[in-house]
Amino acid sequence: MDVSAELSKLAKIKGAVTPVVSVYLNTRWADEQQRERVRVFLKNAIRKARRRGGEPTLDADLDWIQAQGEALVSQVLVPEADGVALFACQVLGLREMLPVRVPFEDAFVVADAPFLRPLAVLLEEAPGALVVFVDGESARLIPLHPEGAGEEVTLESEVPGRHRRGGWALLAQSRYQRHIQDHRGRHFDAVAETLVRLAEGNAIGRIVLAGELRTIAVFRKHLPRRIAERIVGSIPGTRHESASALLDRASDFLARLERQEEGAAVDAVLAEAAESRRAVAGLEATLEAATRGAVHHLYLLKGFKRPGRVCAGCGALQNGSGATCRRCGKETRAVELGEALVDRVVGAGGKVEMIEAHEELARLGGVAARLRYPL
Repeated sequence: MDVSAELSKLAKIKGAVTPVVSVYLNTRWADEQQRERVRVFLKNAIRKARRRGGEPTLDADLDWIQAQGEALVSQVLVPEADGVALFACQVLGLREMLPVRVPFEDAFVVADAPFLRPLAVLLEEAPGALVVFVDGESARLIPLHPEGAGEEVTLESEVPGRHRRGGWALLAQSRYQRHIQDHRGRHFDAVAETLVRLAEGNAIGRIVLAGELRTIAVFRKHLPRRIAERIVGSIPGTRHESASALLDRASDFLARLERQEEGAAVDAVLAEAAESRRAVAGLEATLEAATRGAVHHLYLLKGFKRPGRVCAGCGALQNGSGATCRRCGKETRAVELGEALVDRVVGAGGKVEMIEAHEELARLGGVAARLRYPL
């Protein structure tokens, strides 16, 4: 399942006539106690939602959520997933379950549209990658998507083994070593060709190499520059390790890299906002850009929440509590501006990145954006 496509589809749901139930669960559990935590969380949240009443179809949606939750906790469904998102709205025919490879923070939201911030953040914090283990005789290429591992491609090359009998002349030894090196060169070329095909055919932007450092250095020389530029680093690895072990190591590496990159990205967008009209910083400027559909990449501090309004007429987002729109004068309704910004940007095909901490961004109100075009 393509999480990005599902996110875009869910973002089109606005102002549903009956409530939409959105549930995010951390299913990375190691024991029964952790499973019981999720069981209790769901039980309490569903009980509270049933008390709200007023919508005949809500009970059916909650029944489905409860059944899915029980199957997840019992590990009947997607036991390999570390996080699961559930969306339900009977009137819309919505019954969606999205298992992913990273844990969510548990959340249960009943509203007139899907709660999408955790899913949007996932796509930025867990980007698609290709993990490539290579040694002198074999290779394993494993796509890593937000929803989990893709189909592994395994390559084996018949490199002759070292002759174990003694008495070889020095000349014979040197010729034999050249033969091995030539054979391994052809092996690396074949692996490189496969890597190019997978990376370009699946729009892979990040490649993580695994194996022995000396072998990796030799292999990189067989790659065209356009592919070598996509390599973001390397990790240790052996031929007989499980795919999950390699992917766990690669995921940890990518998470560390993401944390390093996010600070630099915010610095860059704030500098651009100060020097040009291709970026904005601060709540009012970002709300205006989102209202006009101009946001290409939104940066929000984690935990950003601010009450605001959305116009029922022109759709403008505005800070404060004004009952009428400052743009067109029509009636507005209350929204949480963090979630409203995420919905607006995702719905327009933009990206969202949640920032753990950034002093200057916090000083400017906790929000900034890079734009599609100057305002």
